[in-house]
Amino acid sequence: MIDDSKFIQKSELLKALAHPIRLCIVKGLIEKESNVTNIQECLDLPQSTVSQHLFRLKAAGIIKGERNGLEISYQVINDDIRKIIKILFP
Repeated sequence: MIDDSKFIQKSELLKALAHPIRLCIVKGLIEKESNVTNIQECLDLPQSTVSQHLFRLKAAGIIKGERNGLEISYQVINDDIRKIIKILFP
């Protein structure tokens, strides 16, 4: 019998990653952890848009945020995603 839960979990990760902005955010966070303001300025997008994408990535278990005073610094925590990004962007 096949363990469907493993396939469902992996497909949810891929769904969360399968947006050009989220893919760009994750690639950037692998290179250097950052906060919303830096990501927003880099992508030239409204802060609310970046925050929505960060929320989706966080909910999928791809990133985590650590509070440092008033700002939250984000970093990629999922090793499978790190491997995927390395393959996509050698």
